Amino acid sequence: MSELAFTEPEEKDPRHESREGRNVFGRMALFFRQVISELKRVVTPSVEDWRRYTIVVAVFVLVIVAIVMVLDFGFGTLVEKVLGD
Repeated sequence: MSELAFTEPEEKDPRHESREGRNVFGRMALFFRQVISELKRVVTPSVEDWRRYTIVVAVFVLVIVAIVMVLDFGFGTLVEKVLGD
C-alpha cells in the first residue's frame, strides 16, 4: 500500500473519535467527518486497471451465462423426455 493511504500521526483522525457523550447532531457530524476522512483515502484505479477489471467481469458473466444455458438446455431436455412431447 502506498504511504498516502495512512494518516500522519500528528493529524487528528476522526475515525478514532468516540461518539460517547454526543447528542444526535454531534454523532451526525462525527459520521460525516469519518466519511470524508475515508473518502480521502480512496485511490482511483488507472486506465489499465479499469480495462483489466472490465475484461474480468465480462469473462465471468460469459462463463455464468454459458453455465446457465447448459443447465437450462439439460433440464429442458430431461423434462421433455420424462413428460413426453
